[in-house]
Amino acid sequence: HLLLFLLFVGPFNCFASYSRATELFYSLNEGLPAGVLIGSLARDLRLPTAGGQHPASLQPPLSFTLASHGLGGQYVQLDNRSGELHTSAVEIDREALCVESSGATILGGSAAVSSSSPSPESCLLLLDVLVLPQEYFRLVKVKIAIRDVNDNAPRFPVPHMHLSVPENAPVNTRLAIEHPALDPDMGTNGVQTYRLRDNYGVFTLDVEENENGERTPYLIVMGALDRETQDEYVTVIVAEDGGTPPLVGSATLTIGISDINDNCPQFNDSQLNVTLYGNSSLGTHVATVHAVDMDLGSNAQITYSYSQKVPQPSRELFHLNESTGAITLSTKVDGDTLRLHRLIILGNGPGCIPAVITVLVTIIKVMMRPPEVVPRFIANEVEGVVFLKELEPINTPIAFFTIKDPDEKYKVSCYLDGDGPFRLSPYKPYNNEYLLETTKPLDFETQQLYEISVVAWNSEGFRVKKVIKVQVLDDNDNSPVFSEQLIELSIEENNVPNAFLTKLHATDADSGERGQVSYFLGPDAPSYFALDKTTGVLTVSTQLDREEKEKYRYTVKAVDSGFPPRESIATVTITVLDKNDNSPRFINKDFSFFVPENFPGFGEIGVISVTDADAGQNGWVALSVLNGSDIFVIDTGKGVLRAKVSLDREQQSSYVLWIEAVDGGDPALSSTAKITILLLDINDNPPLVLFPQSNMSYLLVLPSTLPGSPITEVYAVDKDTGMNAVIAYSIIGRRGPRPESFRIDPKTGNITLEESLMQNDYGLYRLLVKVSDHGYPEPLHSTVMVNLFVNDTVSNESYIESLLRKEPDISVEEKQPQISIEPTHKKMESASCMPTLVALSIISLGSIALVTGMGIYICLRKGKKHHRADENLEVQIPLNGRINLHMLEKKPMEISNI
Repeated sequence: HLLLFLLFVGPFNCFASYSRATELFYSLNEGLPAGVLIGSLARDLRLPTAGGQHPASLQPPLSFTLASHGLGGQYVQLDNRSGELHTSAVEIDREALCVESSGATILGGSAAVSSSSPSPESCLLLLDVLVLPQEYFRLVKVKIAIRDVNDNAPRFPVPHMHLSVPENAPVNTRLAIEHPALDPDMGTNGVQTYRLRDNYGVFTLDVEENENGERTPYLIVMGALDRETQDEYVTVIVAEDGGTPPLVGSATLTIGISDINDNCPQFNDSQLNVTLYGNSSLGTHVATVHAVDMDLGSNAQITYSYSQKVPQPSRELFHLNESTGAITLSTKVDGDTLRLHRLIILGNGPGCIPAVITVLVTIIKVMMRPPEVVPRFIANEVEGVVFLKELEPINTPIAFFTIKDPDEKYKVSCYLDGDGPFRLSPYKPYNNEYLLETTKPLDFETQQLYEISVVAWNSEGFRVKKVIKVQVLDDNDNSPVFSEQLIELSIEENNVPNAFLTKLHATDADSGERGQVSYFLGPDAPSYFALDKTTGVLTVSTQLDREEKEKYRYTVKAVDSGFPPRESIATVTITVLDKNDNSPRFINKDFSFFVPENFPGFGEIGVISVTDADAGQNGWVALSVLNGSDIFVIDTGKGVLRAKVSLDREQQSSYVLWIEAVDGGDPALSSTAKITILLLDINDNPPLVLFPQSNMSYLLVLPSTLPGSPITEVYAVDKDTGMNAVIAYSIIGRRGPRPESFRIDPKTGNITLEESLMQNDYGLYRLLVKVSDHGYPEPLHSTVMVNLFVNDTVSNESYIESLLRKEPDISVEEKQPQISIEPTHKKMESASCMPTLVALSIISLGSIALVTGMGIYICLRKGKKHHRADENLEVQIPLNGRINLHMLEKKPMEISNI
């Protein structure tokens, strides 16, 4: 039957538990430390607690547990008893958990982290919490939204970006930058704006946002461009997010200006005059025309052609090379050949009006054949141009020249015409053979092209010139040279990341790749400095802190592209300038000084030590007292704390001051420290007797008072502390019938009766009590007169007062009270027995003397009663009527409460 019952009830029980599922929603910032309260499940679910309406004894304790300790559960800590949910030691990084682009979900059992949309609630931490015991059982779905904070700076995918703009781009041309900055943060914490660090007056940036909220920077042309004036612009593009404070990232942007065909070929001269001998051989070089086009590549390609105005005979006589512009003799000159030829040559560029130059060729008729100059080149030669490498050794051979007379009638000589390190000398043992060679090494950087001529003439004075061009080929013989060997820079601390420092510049006199310079940091450069290999832009990727390091010194290298490469080194020094980013710092947050009271005014109490890590005026610190400035003053320069007046511990035992330190920065930074001044007591106050209040007061003591009974007390206080305030009481003077009948407790000041009072003990007792402290080095004391009147009643107050007014003849006992050792009863008994022994001795002498003394005493008592009614006495308690001894004893005791 039980089994059937469970089978029947079980499904309904599951349904009931499921129906009690609850959902709670919380939100918190990412990156919070451990122990931050997220929420209280017991309070938010309104579950009964031990402090609720139900008695604690009837209320079972609640228990909260995570249904599963998955991956998401590692970010929280759940208190099993109170249900409070806190952050754990594992920091929550929203960007690591929730990738918006992919909608990633990190699962861990029943806990998960999910992201499905770009809204702030898209990053959720899901937890399943079980609440027990059974009567409160429920499954709680806890959703924790992770809010984004600005903890990521924008970052460009590549450190260097290149953008090409045609030089004829009109104003307001927009060009998209292909690699916008990325920021893992979302919303306003993401990338908001872009700017150029240097726009050169012709560029600006604009930002466009698409439907998905993505922002793309566009480069806008704001002015006219000319590649021939400047073909490249190098700047830094900066991306800034919308956080508070904003974070930035940067990259190098190189804007290349692409060429268009906006320039046409031009000749340097409009006309060229040339003379040609009629006996010149075929292929003789006549002239070379050369036009220049400022454009690049195909836009600068020039071809040469004859104008249609050039007659056909001239075209046939002279050959024009379309590519080089070289004019050579193509047919032999005869008697019918015209003596003057006007060659109009066109320099043709793509899409351009041709440039025009006129070559006038004059042919001189020769009756005899001129000498012949036949070259045989040893060095590399192309179309009359000899190519020699620089740094070739001295006496490098260039060519052999054979000089001869075609008619073999005339003697022929030759010489070298032109400047340069060359020499033409006869080559022995052959006749008419000459060797052309170098006389010193060639230097490409000094001169790249030489034009020399080998001139031959015969005895008739006829001359022939053979022109030779020597082109010096560059070699990698020059290292890069920095414009400055010591590069001194400065930057303020707390700079933005990737801050621009400078642009290095080095030149290499070599040509081509051998003169292309690359820049590198030396091995001693810290890792957070970056040097662009191509542009030489030096940046620092992190914030610099002057207090951590003020000077940086390292080397940079400039390396060319020759083989083997050559390099040079320069030194970079960076001085980090101070900013007021450090508050003054006290050595301790709390200072304590112990000062003896009555310390003289303006005496040195102590020194407050404070430092400021900043430099210069930013590190100058001024100290001031925030409270208590009417009593205390501080020396700003030395930090010495002084009191303007002497300090009294009894008026105030301690002082708490707040000292403020303010630096000299703008704006100034400050900090405070707590100063506690404790006054040490010195024995400068004697005990103050509070009771009895007057030496003229008295107290009635009944003769029936039993021995050991308290009669009265002397109560005193001392404003000092410690041993300076420990009070001892002693009787230093006595007067009365039997004055040793009373004793005083050295600790409490209680005066008690030591022996029974007899008939002859009636009368006035005057006890001089010394109240002394235990101060060091010299104890202080006060005295008070305690007056006790032993009698059955007070019938004549005037008589008592007259006795009190008389100066008592009391001998002072110089005996210090000893409160550390209690006097024994044996000593008190021996002291109190002395009067008794004296009295017995007197009685033994004769009863007559005793009877006579008693009679005199009775007469004196009667005389006092007649004067009491007319006089007023200063007493502690009025003695009118019957005296309540209990009231008399209690009233002085109340003073002890002061």
